[in-house]
Amino acid sequence: MAGKNVFETSRRFSVTACIAVIVTACTTMPPEPPVAEPVPDVVDEAPVAVAEPTVVIPAEPKPPESKRLRSVAIVLTGRQPAYENVANELAKHIDNYSTFDLSDKREPPVTTFRRINDADYRAVIAIGLRAAQSAVAMSRAPVVFCQVFNLQDYELLTDATRGIAALPPLGLNMAAWKSIDPALQRVGAIIGTGHDELISEARMAAEKHGVDLYVRVSQSDQETQYIFKRMVREIDGFWLFPDNRILSPRVLEQMLADAKQNRVRVAVFSESMLAMGGSISASTVDSDIAETIVGVLRKIEAGNIASVPAVSPLTEVRIVSNDALLKYLLPTAASVPRLNASTVKQ
Repeated sequence: MAGKNVFETSRRFSVTACIAVIVTACTTMPPEPPVAEPVPDVVDEAPVAVAEPTVVIPAEPKPPESKRLRSVAIVLTGRQPAYENVANELAKHIDNYSTFDLSDKREPPVTTFRRINDADYRAVIAIGLRAAQSAVAMSRAPVVFCQVFNLQDYELLTDATRGIAALPPLGLNMAAWKSIDPALQRVGAIIGTGHDELISEARMAAEKHGVDLYVRVSQSDQETQYIFKRMVREIDGFWLFPDNRILSPRVLEQMLADAKQNRVRVAVFSESMLAMGGSISASTVDSDIAETIVGVLRKIEAGNIASVPAVSPLTEVRIVSNDALLKYLLPTAASVPRLNASTVKQ
């Protein structure tokens, strides 16, 4: 992928992929917005070939039959891979379950949940924002939801509902980033309102690894672009969070172009964003999400929902680095170190 023609093809593909990822991770994936045309590079051509994953997550053994869950409704916002992959992992732990797809136009959500309530399932697992909203509003059974980033905007947390974190542990994210990029010293981040706990977690992760973290809160995509233009000259890394309220495809593409021009390394939240200009991606692991959900369900089955935190953290992260781009952005580095697989699980 070193040649110019391949580089340009990668950019056109990556914009489309990036938009899909933003919609997936931020809103937990309603229909994709229109695709913006790529903005031409503002610097000399640079290789953006995406390296093979630097970490392979080992498959966990299937739980014994005696420990498998029963009588669960799995509700999907749609049939996107980010939803279906988690549902497939959940099936390894559950004997008696039914899957419901809210994107099926033949049946409205109210009818779906009438059937779910009549079947008297022990719990409902909601994957994605629309599924979570519908389940919290209409399910008579306890609800565990996942794949929702801005959950504080939708009043999803009640006495009978619990959430799963939308991001992998930020400590693992920063450890991997620092391992790959030892020169990292000043990192910026821009995020929308309502994420005080996430900001605190990011600050602790940065401090632990000797990184100065500068966080700004934004109210819109235009404000994000303005803040980033002022910030980009003062940092050597940027931590991108999947907040669609303050990001648009156009603004995101311009930010990544500005970052490359200023040799700022960007940590993204999906592998598909590496070809657009991300230096390292730190994404969730489907099996980890499923196992975390199962742990919550076991406590609910035992009547201990009060002991479950409002949002349960994940324990694993999948790391992929764009080694070719890192070598371009770090021309004085002797080499780009690779990760040790032991860093991916807490």
